[in-house]
Amino acid sequence: MRNATYCLFVSLLISICTPIHSLTQPAKRVVIAADTVLDGKGHIIKDTRIVVEGGKIVAIDAKAGPVDYDLRGLTVLPGWIDAHAHITWSFGKDGKNADAGDTTQEAAYRSAANAWATLMAGFTTIQSVGSPTDLPLRDSIARGELVGPRVLTAVEPLLGRGEQTGTPEEIRAFIRKQKQAGADVIKIFASQSIRQGGGMTLSQDQLNAACDEAKKQGLRAVVHAYKDAVRAATLAGCTQVEHGTLATDDDLKLMAQKGTYLDPQAGLVIENYLLNKERYLGTPGYTEEGFAAMIKILPMNHDLVQRASKIPGLKIVFGTDAVAGSHGRNAEEFIDRVRDGRVDPMTAMVSANSLGAEALGMGNQIGSIAPGLQADIIALDGDPLSDITAVRRVVFVMKGGVVYKNVESSRAIGQ
Repeated sequence: MRNATYCLFVSLLISICTPIHSLTQPAKRVVIAADTVLDGKGHIIKDTRIVVEGGKIVAIDAKAGPVDYDLRGLTVLPGWIDAHAHITWSFGKDGKNADAGDTTQEAAYRSAANAWATLMAGFTTIQSVGSPTDLPLRDSIARGELVGPRVLTAVEPLLGRGEQTGTPEEIRAFIRKQKQAGADVIKIFASQSIRQGGGMTLSQDQLNAACDEAKKQGLRAVVHAYKDAVRAATLAGCTQVEHGTLATDDDLKLMAQKGTYLDPQAGLVIENYLLNKERYLGTPGYTEEGFAAMIKILPMNHDLVQRASKIPGLKIVFGTDAVAGSHGRNAEEFIDRVRDGRVDPMTAMVSANSLGAEALGMGNQIGSIAPGLQADIIALDGDPLSDITAVRRVVFVMKGGVVYKNVESSRAIGQ
């Protein structure tokens, strides 16, 4: 009944929040002029035009015209992909961190607002890992009823509690249940929170069963893992390790060898917790001891990103772990990675473009500026390769061929 109520209130948002242009699939041919394009794969294209039709990029042609959007003087690139967010997390009416499973009308409104803010920040696709309330939001956005990024969700996560979690066969049944519920990906907790030490909560046999069953169901498995759980998840053949703090260099080399993606967080999530301490403190899972631990963990996360970036062949994707207080601020993680993680700026961009798309199994649909792919295109006022803070200045957002943001609208021309 609670989920049905949530769905009803999400539907009520349609008439309030939805621009009319988001209700129809774009068919009009659109030409975008750009003098600097980052193609999402690590290349720079100069002085060209991008032709969009039917929601997709159909050509990269410097002679195409007439021009509908003149983005010269800006940096144009594919819409970003956040591989780890919690889109329905928000602060409640009392200003405190709210229950992620809250199905009130206020929670529905806040989720819609989170989706809007995330899209306006340049993120056209996110992977939201672990709440049933993600489902109606995902589906409403996909139908064009609400405005937001493309959402992939895990529905319910597999929570590790040692042998109490169940036998390998019971775990397999849980994975199949998520598939039936409409999950796009499986989220697995193989560790405690790092605030509580990060110890393993699933055995190797349990992890093996979970990730094997996910593969059999045609789903990816992303694993919340610290310390020893990083190696265990890699050996189990899981798709992606989330966080990874205190992984050894040998663990990281094994991940590179096995082709396991790493999704570390260089700063945003902990910085957001510290910024909003009073709004989290006293809510489930957030104590003074936990906040003291976060201050110590932040440099460990910087260290992980620095070490991981030096491991040949390790595939590092972009995920923020965005929770209440950070929706729409996802791009701050780029700044943390470059400034504190010493990541090359182009590498940081690619991690949220083509590499992120590959990790989601969507490399043939999104993540690059190339013919045949979805027209997810953003523009920055500035060059992130020379000034990473340019990621804060998103002035143009197109998703699936529809323009949702155009601060430079006065520059739109018809020549």
